[in-house]
Amino acid sequence: MKRWFWLAFGVFTQVFFVVTVCRLFPFLRGGDHFEGRLSPPPGTSPAWFVVDGLLALQFAAIHSVLLLPSVRKGLARYIPQPLYGCVFSVATCICLLLVMETWQSSTGAVWELQGILASAVDLAFLLSWCALIYSLWLTGLGYQTGLTPWWAWARARETPRRAFVPRGAYRLLRHPVYLSFLGLIWFNPVMTFDRLILALVWSTHIFVGSYLKDRRLTHYLGETYRDYQRHVPGYPFIPYGPLAKLHDQRTEP
Repeated sequence: MKRWFWLAFGVFTQVFFVVTVCRLFPFLRGGDHFEGRLSPPPGTSPAWFVVDGLLALQFAAIHSVLLLPSVRKGLARYIPQPLYGCVFSVATCICLLLVMETWQSSTGAVWELQGILASAVDLAFLLSWCALIYSLWLTGLGYQTGLTPWWAWARARETPRRAFVPRGAYRLLRHPVYLSFLGLIWFNPVMTFDRLILALVWSTHIFVGSYLKDRRLTHYLGETYRDYQRHVPGYPFIPYGPLAKLHDQRTEP
């Protein structure tokens, strides 16, 4: 029965992931804003900024905690190790749906673009989605959703090892997935005040998460990843700091 549960859980994970992504697209595009409204929509809390801030933070916090090596090791006592990706994917989707379904919209906008500028930002938003899918494909989309290790486990086979071989965009920067997601939250023709809170909180999460990911991969890969950091920056146009190229502190004799 336990095996049948995890087999069904793996199928559910993939369906749940697709449903969440389909809901995420219109949400990030700002499909729920009401152009020119003078009052908040029905059901909006007077303290909408507190609600929205907490919603944005819960996703960032839970997403980061689940990626910690110590948390992953602890969960291995309760779930089959190859199923961690599925559990992580489901938890992420639940957090995202909680944000999307309980989000509080505000009145007013920081900017409201029209005409060719709005079309250009819409195009940039769509290109960010393309960049995100491309970046995930480079690192193995099946690993991101838990499909690849689950499918190996379902067939009683070893999970395919992921060799660290930077390809495509990963030869130019270390975090193309995170950079693509930044585009999804900032390329919006109508940036309402509530969406600004989301963009600021999640941008902070993305940059902190990039730093933690570098540390996590250094933990797993050691000198291989440090050498990669020496040659490839985390993001473009960042010459200094933890997300720039790694500058060796060692001095030559």
